[in-house]
Amino acid sequence: MLYPFLRPLLFRLEAERAHRWTLSALDAAHALGLLHLTPRGRPAAPVHAMGITFPNAVGLAAGLDKNAEHIAALASLGFGHIEVGTVTPRPQPGNPHPRLFRVPQARALINRMGFNNLGVDRLVHNVGRAGYRGILGINIGKNFDTPIERAAGDYLSAMRKAYPAAAYLAVNISSPNTRDLRRLQEDEELDRLLAALKAEQERLSQAHGRYVPLAVKIAPDLTEERLNAIARRLLRHGIDGVIATNTTIARTGVEGLPHGEESGGLSGAPLRERSSTVIRMLYAVLGERVPIIGVGGIMRPEDAKEKLGAGAKLVQLYTGLIYAGPGLVHECVCALARE
Repeated sequence: MLYPFLRPLLFRLEAERAHRWTLSALDAAHALGLLHLTPRGRPAAPVHAMGITFPNAVGLAAGLDKNAEHIAALASLGFGHIEVGTVTPRPQPGNPHPRLFRVPQARALINRMGFNNLGVDRLVHNVGRAGYRGILGINIGKNFDTPIERAAGDYLSAMRKAYPAAAYLAVNISSPNTRDLRRLQEDEELDRLLAALKAEQERLSQAHGRYVPLAVKIAPDLTEERLNAIARRLLRHGIDGVIATNTTIARTGVEGLPHGEESGGLSGAPLRERSSTVIRMLYAVLGERVPIIGVGGIMRPEDAKEKLGAGAKLVQLYTGLIYAGPGLVHECVCALARE
């Protein structure tokens, strides 16, 4: 793979600029057919979760392709599913630059992007143009200037527009970069939101003749008591899946390192252990009734296997791709197929 030689050059660029350049280069390579020159020999390892049969257990986490502009190229890397977004009802620029930072000594990223995206209408247009036939998750959130008391309206608005284009919908209530968003994980707020989402899901499934599952993405910075309470509410409301976890506001593992104290959500290797602990706690309550998608700190195939061992049915990658390169997808697919 060329990535080990390219990474030092990319890491000389400002992180968000390198992100854009890499995706543009991936699109160009895909258009030229270069991503298919070497047979990958991907094993058949289907996984059934949320009423969907996934070709394999390894997916792309939300955040890498916020506007669904690079689906075709990303799909060629061998993902079993791709999650795009987070998308909001209205376009918004996100937080001021700089807002994405590497912490190479810890194989970590810190971001405070703030749901920068072009809005749900543009995302749905891009999905249609891509013609992607695989499993597509669309991650939805609220606009930054919508009061938390009216957050459900934003989620319902995004849900209605994204529903026809999605294989499943992911409900992001756990980003640390939108003010008060994590309040939606509290008991009464969560009950109101989940009830509204399930009622709308029922209406949309009848209108479209197709049931699109709902998964809720939660934070790693929750006590066992709060995790148990959330798990019980997922069961009570009939939520189809849970994504564990989002980025963390903790700084364990990056203390004293350059950029280690930047505000925002921390991802990468320092999150691995906490994410797996959250998965174990959720599985103790949920068992097989609500499938868990494990995210956080998957830098090697062994980390993906750890997530499945903790109780996850599927896994998702993001920061590991930045440090290990796109070959990590194939390595994880093969490792989990052997499991």
